Amino acid sequence: MNLKELAASLGLSPTTVSRALNGYPEVREETRLRVIEAARRHNYRPNTRAKSLATGRAMAIGHVIPLSSRHEMVNPIFADFIAGAGETYAQAGYDMVLSVVSDAEEARIYRDLHARGTVDGIIVHAPRAEDPRIPLLAEIGLPFVVHGRATGASTPYSWLDINNRRSFRRATDFLLDLGHRRIALVNGLEWMDYAIRRRSGYVEALRARGIAPDPKLMHAGEMTEGQGYSAARAMLALPDPPTAFLVSSMIPAIGLRRALWEGDLVMGRDVSVITHDDELSYLRNGEEVPIFTATRSSVREAGREAAQMLLEIIAAPACAPRSILWEAELMVGESTGPAPRKGPA
Repeated sequence: MNLKELAASLGLSPTTVSRALNGYPEVREETRLRVIEAARRHNYRPNTRAKSLATGRAMAIGHVIPLSSRHEMVNPIFADFIAGAGETYAQAGYDMVLSVVSDAEEARIYRDLHARGTVDGIIVHAPRAEDPRIPLLAEIGLPFVVHGRATGASTPYSWLDINNRRSFRRATDFLLDLGHRRIALVNGLEWMDYAIRRRSGYVEALRARGIAPDPKLMHAGEMTEGQGYSAARAMLALPDPPTAFLVSSMIPAIGLRRALWEGDLVMGRDVSVITHDDELSYLRNGEEVPIFTATRSSVREAGREAAQMLLEIIAAPACAPRSILWEAELMVGESTGPAPRKGPA
């Protein structure tokens, strides 16, 4: 079905239908919803090339992934974010351009995407401290939204993030309230902004209770199952091992659970574990009762929201930078319990 046929089926002009689908404010909400429902029912999709010619836009959003982060391509967190963003793009008639580039070529790729008019905007992934992509994109005038934040960035920019510092302080406090004093942190790479903030929340909670952070109980690395396993094995072999772990992702938490199993330790009884799980669609944290106690947020919803923010910036480029900060829930599961007692009962 084309635009004229869709308009005829609704008894509306093609111009009205086009304006309704493109979100023009002069179209009544009742009409807009009727048009959207009819388009969905008839599986109508706007002609992207025609729309591009009419609007002067590429009708595409870019996601640039450097080779050093290529593991993101198979990371369920990245996949869920892309799925959420893709839903928003599709509803607005936008395509997605995904580029995997060498780290040395990343800046050039952004400039080329803008110069060639390939995309109308960019989602910036995995921000790091003082991220150079933020001033670069601001300089070349390519609209962008950062998924996360960049510590030390001085250029104003739009971002969506969860409160990583507060969520990990709250999780550490939860373990402290259970009587744990030897609490280990298995974190992501600490030049990444989220990992910097998570360590900060963990350290703040310990110091507030008069506990000096122990460097031997802090590990930073790629968030893989193998990293979780090896970090846990090393810390559990210490003369005074941790009784609890705080982990930055479900994936290393699975490796940590393997290390506990090999050591004949019961998670939740002998050793407590809290992880951040991002409410992943195909790496579920149990069903009715979570396997892991976890700080939880929906990365798919973050994808939808960040994409919507970017489309609004593209439509109104003069608007001031926006920021959205979400609080993560603390979901209590089967992986936490009171600190084990030492010595005879």
